[in-house]
Amino acid sequence: MSQERKIEENLLSQAAENTLSHQLDQAEKIDVDVQTDLLKIVQGQADTVSLAGEGLEVQEVRIQEIQVQTDQISINPLSAIFGQIELEQPVNTKARVVLKEADVNHALTSDFVRSKLRPFNLNVDGKTVKLQSQKIQLSLPGDGKIQIDGIVRIQEQAHTSQVGFRSMFSPRTLNKPILMESFNCTQGEGISLNIVVALMNKIKELVDLPYLEFDDTRFRIINLEVQKGSLVFLIEAKMKQIPTL
Repeated sequence: MSQERKIEENLLSQAAENTLSHQLDQAEKIDVDVQTDLLKIVQGQADTVSLAGEGLEVQEVRIQEIQVQTDQISINPLSAIFGQIELEQPVNTKARVVLKEADVNHALTSDFVRSKLRPFNLNVDGKTVKLQSQKIQLSLPGDGKIQIDGIVRIQEQAHTSQVGFRSMFSPRTLNKPILMESFNCTQGEGISLNIVVALMNKIKELVDLPYLEFDDTRFRIINLEVQKGSLVFLIEAKMKQIPTL
């Protein structure tokens, strides 16, 4: 019986790997492990699904390493037989994701990411100020610090300006909050203190949200480890559906 189960798991896992490989633009390595058996497949259940990959790329976004583990899931039995995991109920997921500095900066220039970086509004002394990022460059010098060099367009009523800046900060961890070490304007006429305060409050508001939402997924970053040249994310998520890449 154990041998029969192993064959079923291997066939289903291989089918899921083939499906993901066709969806990805590139994958140096990808392994999918579906823990289930024939009876559970017929009932639309699987104990867990885990994924490990290296060098995955889709829509010009490259992930150096990823490890994903789900809880017990309810799936569409027919689609699962063909390796396409369609969820019948939301599933809890944990993931470890490693991004290289060069890959992050390449992604920041991609059409896919830039389409997500839409203008956002700040409430500054009762007036609406619109910020739109024009250019963002990330550096990871080590010592747990992140440096951001960027250019933003600031629209205040009838006045529009463009400002370059450089900021250095340490991200929130399990033991400490975000720590801003420096913020300097590098070009343009500068940013008013009121706008900076409103921006810091907006960032704090986003960081303090219990979950962020993206398509059919709610997630939160449990921990962010900043290494020299790379970022390591530990993420908890609740997925309504397996993302279609």
